Amino acid sequence: MSDERPIPALVTVGRIGVDLYPPTAGPFATATTFLRSLGGSATNVAVGAARLGAHAAIVTRVGEDTPGVWCRDALDECGVDTRWVGTADTAPTPVVVAELDPPDSPIIHFHRSEHAPDLQLTPADLPDELVHGARIFWVTGTGLSEQPSRDTTLDALERRGRAEHVIVDLDWRPTLWREPDEAPALYARALRHATVAVGGMAECVIATGPVDSPEAAAARLHELGVDVAVVKLGADGVLMSDDGVLTRVPPMPVEVVCGLGAGDAFGGAFCATVLDGGSWTDAVAAGNAAGSIVAGRLACADAMPTRAELATKLEEDHAASR
Repeated sequence: MSDERPIPALVTVGRIGVDLYPPTAGPFATATTFLRSLGGSATNVAVGAARLGAHAAIVTRVGEDTPGVWCRDALDECGVDTRWVGTADTAPTPVVVAELDPPDSPIIHFHRSEHAPDLQLTPADLPDELVHGARIFWVTGTGLSEQPSRDTTLDALERRGRAEHVIVDLDWRPTLWREPDEAPALYARALRHATVAVGGMAECVIATGPVDSPEAAAARLHELGVDVAVVKLGADGVLMSDDGVLTRVPPMPVEVVCGLGAGDAFGGAFCATVLDGGSWTDAVAAGNAAGSIVAGRLACADAMPTRAELATKLEEDHAASR
């Protein structure tokens, strides 16, 4: 019997795993216990959007192991559609250990290989009805790091054909690339098919080459093909360029507990706001607020805000700016 459930409004493609966090800041040697959370950039974005009411799914694979079963169950509990979460026997489900030293820029220890299950995606994992049916199709730079995920990601982008909205999360993790020098050309290929690019300044530079300002990075991203460039600037807020029209969103003050999930929280709220009919400016403001909330909490997926929490944060920021 065929599955008659609707295609999700948001489809993310890519990384999944188990994150381990020490409950307090400091070097690894001082940690005596660790807290478990769902993790991976594409996973966190899907969870963040689902927490805000979006019908979100992730296309990925986990290992044929107990952590993989737990990841799928955790996605279900977070409200993410798991119909396209497969398994691969190439390697165990990845584990990431976060070292909160310092909290605002944690050291990330990846325990995964080039054969990680989420890099084993093939075109069969991304059927046409999913690629074309989602209102937002979100892929990541890590998906370009290794085969067969690389060709699968590029194939899906080509099939999608820049239909609104195709978002490339630059997601630069150099330790996950065997050949980091290949990244700029591959990013450029992906961005030709994208309508939106999202990344921190250091991530943008991998795609754009050396630039001296966020404005220059945005301009270069437009030259590579995108309509909307979102340059996340951490403590300096966000720069958004919509076909060259620039909008700066200032940062929101926060006492940082763990800066690891803030960027993914931005992505989840950004997508959910667009799906709710918000403008690009609204989406950036919501993403900025969600990022500040998660930066003040421990963990990534488990820390994503609810609709009420995000609305309260935006209202507080609006009141403070009067």
